Amino acid sequence: MISFEKSKAVVQAQYLIQTVADNMMRPVSRYFDEEEGEIPWDYIEFMHGALRQMGSASLTPDHEKQKEAEKAKKPRQAYVVMAHQIEMLSWGDVGFYLCTPRGGLGSAAVESAGTPEQKDKFLSILNGEKPIFTSMAITEADAGSDNSAIRATAVLDEETNEWILNGEKIFVTAGRLSMENTEGYTVIWASLDLEAGRSGIRSFVVPAGTPGFKIAKKEEKLGIRVSDTVTFVLEDCRVPYDHILGNPKIEKSTEGFKGAMQTFNVTRPLVAATGLGVARAALEEVKKMLEEQGVVLRDGLPRNKMTSIERDVIDMERMVRSSWLLTLKAIWMSDNKISNAKESAMSKLHAGDVSSKVTQKAVELLGPMGYSREFLLEKWMRDAKITDIYEGTGQINRLVAARAILGYRGKDLR
Repeated sequence: MISFEKSKAVVQAQYLIQTVADNMMRPVSRYFDEEEGEIPWDYIEFMHGALRQMGSASLTPDHEKQKEAEKAKKPRQAYVVMAHQIEMLSWGDVGFYLCTPRGGLGSAAVESAGTPEQKDKFLSILNGEKPIFTSMAITEADAGSDNSAIRATAVLDEETNEWILNGEKIFVTAGRLSMENTEGYTVIWASLDLEAGRSGIRSFVVPAGTPGFKIAKKEEKLGIRVSDTVTFVLEDCRVPYDHILGNPKIEKSTEGFKGAMQTFNVTRPLVAATGLGVARAALEEVKKMLEEQGVVLRDGLPRNKMTSIERDVIDMERMVRSSWLLTLKAIWMSDNKISNAKESAMSKLHAGDVSSKVTQKAVELLGPMGYSREFLLEKWMRDAKITDIYEGTGQINRLVAARAILGYRGKDLR
């Protein structure tokens, strides 16, 4: 049964994360927002050491501990713990959170679609002495929400038993950190057969330093500016045969593609947690700044007796709390290996709406102070918008949820 009480692991990490947010994120948030491209190495080095000490309460599920828990038939809670920690770090600064070592979308892809041997190989390196980052590259110039339009290719060289990857990937989050500055890796989505559509799509682990791989462009963005976003180009990029995640055999079904898509069922609720962390930061700052201006927010009154500001603040709090409960449910289902494509999509799209609406309302309520760069409210409004865009736009997640509710296939409801 799902529990909404904070676990011991969450409580143990809470003090550390709050300290990091107050002392290592908030004081330099504006600086790194303005100096896009500068890497926050002090934060990275500190978090790497702290997460190693925290062990199972880290931002990457401890693969060995998960296997032990499954063997002992104990309930898994790795992702629930992660959701709480991610929300708290994002309260500090969501861009900084995206620079946290020991994982990322790439490790989530391995966890979701990899074999036990691949999990042991590619997840164990995250626990090393140096900070390690991973990323996942899906989007192409002509393949955004429609993953079946992917044109990056993977061809098996039978003589060397290697996969040869060719293509270009755009808007890769943490691509520079994973492939340029540490011994990390990225997970590339490519097609084994372009005519096979989704049936031919698989994901491949490409380690940093692999010949034929390069970073071609670094994006300048509206928000989360401390987090890098880049373009990858692969030209006859070779990786070993066992770096393919999932079954290399092309079949008429789309099981291989579905295996790759399982990654999103885990990561979308975690993205929702990032947006809700930003929304909570804005909500708390609004209440604090209104109080400093002498505005009293009263509780327990009928709605028709509240002021307009009181109604707005209560609506903001209602949206944040309800979205958090939806997110926790989707995450709990991931931990317990319960099919959650619908819940995952719903949590992500709802949090995308909430984070944008709450941060925008925060700026509106504070007027010139909210719009001023003297405070972080306008930055949080810019940071929040990405929640509605990456990991599947709000429109796409509405389609995913609607198909699941109505029992339609993708071709029937587009």
